[in-house]
Amino acid sequence: MKKLLFICLSLSFVFCSNSDSITEYYDDGAIITGEIAIQYSKTITPEDLKTHLYIIASDEFEGRDTGEPGQKLAAEYLKDFYKSQNIASPLGGDDYFQDISTEHLRPNLKPSENVVAFIEGSEKPDEIIVISAHFDHVGQTGEEIFNGADDDGSGTVAIMKIAEAFQNAAKNGNGPKRSILFLHVTGEEKGLLGSAYYVKYPIFPLKNTVANLNIDMIGRVDEAHTNNPDFVYLIGSDKLSTELHEISEAINTKFTNLTLDYTYNDDNDPNRFYYRSDHYNFAKNNIPIIFYFNGTHEDYHRPSDTPDKINYEVLAKRTQLVFFTAWELANRNERIVVDK
Repeated sequence: MKKLLFICLSLSFVFCSNSDSITEYYDDGAIITGEIAIQYSKTITPEDLKTHLYIIASDEFEGRDTGEPGQKLAAEYLKDFYKSQNIASPLGGDDYFQDISTEHLRPNLKPSENVVAFIEGSEKPDEIIVISAHFDHVGQTGEEIFNGADDDGSGTVAIMKIAEAFQNAAKNGNGPKRSILFLHVTGEEKGLLGSAYYVKYPIFPLKNTVANLNIDMIGRVDEAHTNNPDFVYLIGSDKLSTELHEISEAINTKFTNLTLDYTYNDDNDPNRFYYRSDHYNFAKNNIPIIFYFNGTHEDYHRPSDTPDKINYEVLAKRTQLVFFTAWELANRNERIVVDK
């Protein structure tokens, strides 16, 4: 995360007769994710998340400072992962990088890149769900490396496993109806620069972007939840779309049963977290968003933000929540409505 520069939904279900159906239906006709999604969510495991994070947040990546060699290594790691999973680039061929010149960053920064991967929708390919996280961090000071395991290595590896789960579904004929863009942005720590570039030069028209699910720090448990680690802070889910907020809560109730904490969603929150991660650049363009967050902790923006301090069981549950929510948004009959 950039350092500063419930309603209960009570619903009854009517199940489709086909047990392998992608979706189930509320009795009011709205789609909700079905049992088949659970099968693919099980590939999102604490063990796999841990394996990737120990690499992303290793000393070899030198704190992933924007434009620096360590960030470039991280970009290549992400590219190699998507190629290994046969997940395509929306740019075509072997090009998974949306290049960003110094001109669009800051004068003191070297050129950088967003990393992009894409699964095309089977029925509504022009409608896009964007799942984002920043893969940069703050680099190093002298010999001291800021590994950024939680910030935002946790979001980075979450997207990787979400993408893998969707790709496994697609290979079995259960691909999403809408397209999904997996967007790893650079320059977040320098001022949300990678996401700002994306919305200025979008790969897909912003008018076709249904929602942005942004993941920034989901691997730790803050002091307020020491006795209840199965939680996540949600920010922004109700700011632009009532429907998105209701879907988010219904999905959590049915599948993950995390405590959804809206403390930082308050318009008067002095931390102003709503304005401090990459979802905000989408929200400014009237695109509904959800920001998933675990709160700050004593290792925030310190060299001690290391992968050994991550709660991988909780990380997996939070990642599954994003996956189920994305599945719903990608497969429901109608695009969610912006009503605020």
